[in-house]
Amino acid sequence: MREPVSPVSPGPADAADPPAASGSGGIFSPPHLAATLTFTVVMFLTGFAALAVVPTLPTAARDLDGVSLFPVVAGCFVAAGLFGGVLGGHWADRSGARRPLALGMVLSVLTLLVSASSVSVWQLAAGRFVDGLAAGLVAVSVTTAIGQTYPEHLRPRMLALLSAGWVLPSLLGPPLAGLAVQWWSWRAVFYGLAALTALPAVALVLVLRRPVPHPSAGGPGAGGGPGAGQVPAERPPLLVAGLLSAGAALGQYGASAWDPRHLAAVAAGVVLLVGFAPRLLPRGTWRGARGLPVTVLLRGLTSGTYFAVEALVPLMLITERRVDAVVVGAAFTASAVLWAGASWVQGRVLQHVARHRLVTAGALVMAAAVALAVAGCSGGAPPVTAAAAMPLSAVGMGLLDPCVTVLSLGHSLPHRQGHTTSALQTNMNLGQVVVLASASAVLNACLAAGAGPLGGYRAAFALLLLPPLLVAALAVRARGD
Repeated sequence: MREPVSPVSPGPADAADPPAASGSGGIFSPPHLAATLTFTVVMFLTGFAALAVVPTLPTAARDLDGVSLFPVVAGCFVAAGLFGGVLGGHWADRSGARRPLALGMVLSVLTLLVSASSVSVWQLAAGRFVDGLAAGLVAVSVTTAIGQTYPEHLRPRMLALLSAGWVLPSLLGPPLAGLAVQWWSWRAVFYGLAALTALPAVALVLVLRRPVPHPSAGGPGAGGGPGAGQVPAERPPLLVAGLLSAGAALGQYGASAWDPRHLAAVAAGVVLLVGFAPRLLPRGTWRGARGLPVTVLLRGLTSGTYFAVEALVPLMLITERRVDAVVVGAAFTASAVLWAGASWVQGRVLQHVARHRLVTAGALVMAAAVALAVAGCSGGAPPVTAAAAMPLSAVGMGLLDPCVTVLSLGHSLPHRQGHTTSALQTNMNLGQVVVLASASAVLNACLAAGAGPLGGYRAAFALLLLPPLLVAALAVRARGD
């Protein structure tokens, strides 16, 4: 599962090309045309696959008799992505972006085939794990590939083009996937995406084998967008990232049931997360220390809440309220559109409002969205009540998420902004894993106690009220000077 991301704002280099570079042409000039078209198509299909698969997963888990393990299916993608991003960054730094990017695209096709042919929920989870690894490789190495393929003055344009390539997938991916599930099956979605992705993956491998037309030192600079991860200036050791990914996966598995084996998995996951996560985060993050640490904490809490809503609301609607997959897909589309709209409003209409106040406002909107999810668990409430929680939560994220980034960079030293970006990304992944695992544990505990499915979801959503309310209380600590 991936959160929608607001489009990249072109940097100063996009405003006017340096005179010395005027003869090198643009991103569609002959030296760059093949790379531009290939990168654009690849990222378009990557976005389409990401946004089409997500609303399909609850139906797949239900048909495979694995609803109780759905948090594992959803969370293992995030756990693997954490390691994949670090692996891709190290690999790209050492030997260039070609091999990790090519491997990521090949794995993307293979994992769709693995998921499509699933005969058990564990095979589906394995497919999602490999997909997370592939997504991490692609997200980091694609930005490095742009840095190695394009001259500096063309990089902001290329990053902006890749961000724009996620607009149509946001609009078309979820509803088309919902229609495919309703008219054929969820397997058709995976097989179709594998067929669409195979040819661009081969083309990407061929393009990356060509000599780099404009070799240059350094990465593409600040910038990024959906699928175009930012390469931090400093990278944590691969071993630490691997242990964190293992801890996240163990925690998700352990939260799926209440017995000695699962409790042991939870304990092992907690030990790994508590022992190694602080090495990747600013000192004082978990106690909400003023300045940079609290902004990193806010990113984890808000992303975790949004991710859990995005995972559990569709699962509840499809498995308990019997809502059609196409309706759930429409809710995902509305979420993507409203996230982008709210992000535009905070940047253009509310630009004079203090950033920390917008964080508070966005967090309260998210709390209201979670309250709708709680209300939607009542048998007497129409399913649309819970479905509305998804787009409303996206409005809150669109308001606060860019502000958290701005505040964090404002608290960071100029030469440490790459490290700050890495910490934000890491705690975003950790927040998604921890919040979803906590809500899933409450859900499964209620089911074990005989509270009934809707009662279990109601309790799980009630727990999700805590993170946004905590964000609203802590936002003032992130206030800039």
